[in-house]
Amino acid sequence: MMSTVGRRGVLWARSLVGLTMLLLFLFPVYWMISTSLKDGSEILTYPPHWFPSSPTLASYTDRVLHNLSFLRYLRNSAIVGIGTTIVSLALAAPAAYALARFRIRGRLLVLLLSMTTLFFPGVMLALPLFVIFSKLGLINSYLGLIIANSALNVPLSVVILRPAFLSVPRELTEAAQIDGCTRWSAFVRIVLPLTRPGLATAGIFSFLGGWNDLVFALSFATRDSYQPVTAGIWSYISNTRTDWSTAMAYSTLAMVPTLIVFIFAQRFIVSGLISGSVK
Repeated sequence: MMSTVGRRGVLWARSLVGLTMLLLFLFPVYWMISTSLKDGSEILTYPPHWFPSSPTLASYTDRVLHNLSFLRYLRNSAIVGIGTTIVSLALAAPAAYALARFRIRGRLLVLLLSMTTLFFPGVMLALPLFVIFSKLGLINSYLGLIIANSALNVPLSVVILRPAFLSVPRELTEAAQIDGCTRWSAFVRIVLPLTRPGLATAGIFSFLGGWNDLVFALSFATRDSYQPVTAGIWSYISNTRTDWSTAMAYSTLAMVPTLIVFIFAQRFIVSGLISGSVK
C-alpha cells in the first residue's frame, strides 16, 4: 500500500499540474486585460512589459463605452444568443426524449451522427448555408444567424439531454398517463421540470455558442446593423493599422456577459453533465 508521504507527493504533483494548466489557460485572458490598460507606445515595446507601467482606462471610457455601436453589437449578440437557446432547446428536448424513451429503429445511428457533427467546424457549413439563405432571403437577418447557430448546437444539446431523460423513472410518466395526462403533457409537466439541470446546461452551451459565433456573423451579416459583438471587433483591425489597446478593451467588455452567465450557472453545468451517469 502507498504510504502517507507517497500519497501526499502524488497529491502535490497533481495540484502542481492542475495549477500549471490553469495558468496556461488564464494567461491569454490576463494579456488581453493587461494590453487594454496600456497606451499605444507601450504595447509595441520590445521586450514586452508584463505589467502596464502606467495603467489607463482611456480605451474603455473614451473609445469603447462612448461608441454607440458597441451597445448595438451587444444587443445583436443577445438576440442571437437567446434565439439560439430557444430554438436549440425546442428541437433538442423532444428529440433527446424520444431517443431516451422510445425504441426507434436506428437510434444508435442517430446518436452517432449527432456526436460526429460536433467535430464539424462552422466554416464547413458557412458556404452551403449561405447559398440556402440567399435563396430564402435570410441574409442580414437575425433569423438566419439563429438558424445557423442552432444547426451546430442542437446535436450537442441532444447529447447532453438524453442522459438526463434516462435518469427520470418511467413509472412517473406512466403514473401521469394513468391520471389522464397525454404523453406530451406528461413530458412537459413531469419530465422537463425534473431535468432542469440538463436543460440549463444545454441552454447555457447554446447561448454561449450563439454569443461567441464569428464565422456565421461574418458570412451572413454583411450589414453593420445585424453584426454581433464578435464581428464588431474587426472595426478596430485593418490591413494598415490595428488599435490593439481598444481592440483588447472591446474584447474584455464583450467577455463580461458570458463570464457572468458561467459564474451563476456553473452549478447547473456540473449537475447537468453528470445527470444520468450512474443510471
